[in-house]
Amino acid sequence: MTMRAGRPVRRNDGGDGCDGECLAGGMILDVDIDEGVKKVMRPENAKETGIVTALAVCFCVMSSVSWPSCLLAAETGEIPGSRGALSGDDPFEEAPKNEASSALGSGIRGFLQFEAARATASPAHWSKMMTRADFSGNGNLGNGIKWKLGMRVDYDAVFSLRDDYYPRAVERNQRSNVYLRENYLDIGAGGWDFRLGRQHVVWGEMVGLFFADVVSARDMREFILPEFDLMRIPQWAARAEYFGGDFHAELLWIPVASYNLIGKPGAEFYPWQIHPVGTNVIYRNERIPGRTLANSNYGIRLSTLQDGWDVSGFAYSSMDASPTFHRDAVSIPGTYVYRARHDRIHQYGGTVAKDFGNIVLKGEMVYTRGRQFSVLRVLDSNGVTPQNTLDWALGLDFNPSAETRFNVQFYQRRYFSHDPYLIADAREDGYSLLLSRRLTGRLEAQVLWISSLNRGDWLFRPKIAWNFERNWRLIVGADVFNGPPLGLFGGYDGQDRVYSEVRYSF
Repeated sequence: MTMRAGRPVRRNDGGDGCDGECLAGGMILDVDIDEGVKKVMRPENAKETGIVTALAVCFCVMSSVSWPSCLLAAETGEIPGSRGALSGDDPFEEAPKNEASSALGSGIRGFLQFEAARATASPAHWSKMMTRADFSGNGNLGNGIKWKLGMRVDYDAVFSLRDDYYPRAVERNQRSNVYLRENYLDIGAGGWDFRLGRQHVVWGEMVGLFFADVVSARDMREFILPEFDLMRIPQWAARAEYFGGDFHAELLWIPVASYNLIGKPGAEFYPWQIHPVGTNVIYRNERIPGRTLANSNYGIRLSTLQDGWDVSGFAYSSMDASPTFHRDAVSIPGTYVYRARHDRIHQYGGTVAKDFGNIVLKGEMVYTRGRQFSVLRVLDSNGVTPQNTLDWALGLDFNPSAETRFNVQFYQRRYFSHDPYLIADAREDGYSLLLSRRLTGRLEAQVLWISSLNRGDWLFRPKIAWNFERNWRLIVGADVFNGPPLGLFGGYDGQDRVYSEVRYSF
């Protein structure tokens, strides 16, 4: 049986696109604009606008910024990044000595960034003209209590300049968004540190792909192309950490989870599902788990540093941040009805890192139980099957000089009790190569190659970064996909693009 993946339905009728049902090219898209809990805030919603206003007031008061300058910052999009995990870079390291000013905060910091991308496949078109404004502030309330507030505003002008290319649902989903970033309290008590609120929890990081970073939700509307700091979505969490010598313990509870943003059908990188040729396809609204205690996430992580070996292990139970598309092929004859859902999964894994002079070894491994995967079995009742998997990656980082970095990684996913109707093989192997070279004091070139060994599909990402002035950075690059449509990268073979980014940090 011939199978194919759905492709975007372009709207050129001047109407409302695919907000209801529309049929084109053998595909029906059924979409509404309900974002569930995926979208943190929309400015047009009065209640949520109140939240944004209140947060802005907090910034102005707690950061000791006058109202005119605070309003100017909001209008110009001046902002700061979110840095500092409990066991990482400390955003409060340089807190003011004056107790009153320390409580009010150390000022607003962040960045303003403009990104433009042009898709090269026919018909060539502008796929992104994004302006991002990310800002945060932090302070010290005394008695071991610190705070941080952060938010980001995104506006993509491509949906305003050309409103006849994407479905209306895609435009509403991606044109403008306001996000709460990290907003939390840190409380120190002896050997324990507690962080309460919206926060990043990063348990692992390899080059180009995600493995042990199981806690973070991610914005997948541009696949894995943005910087990881922009992709990660903070979680509403209560985190307790204990530090004792070279030992570190971490307890985590997420009562209200965030989930991956996958966008709407018709977007550039929407995860289209495989279906028989000639079959109509309907995409129903994503089903987000309810905000109940049973749907909360929780985990534990232990780590230690021994003889230069940084080793960690973790256990984590969650509603899967990444959705699985359940299929109904019975209700409507000749039509596949898909709905993205999130199932309970359990993950166990660890990380290892060791510095050997100019060479750094890094490895991550995750065993996942309970995750559902799509199958090609036509008569299957829901189009998915549970599979336990083992993902691991091993990388070497070479630094032959201060100006050069070379990284090589090998990664693998193993399916246990492999269902023969899975799209993936029982063992999926791949590798990545990263070469970075500082050409001058301000200019750096980088090339990243990620490829599957099973299907030969690949992603090629060359770019040049130029720090042309203090606090200013320009990046010019390209994202090139190639391979068969069933591959991780081959599925986006028609989404090649060239892009540029300009960032001002303050």
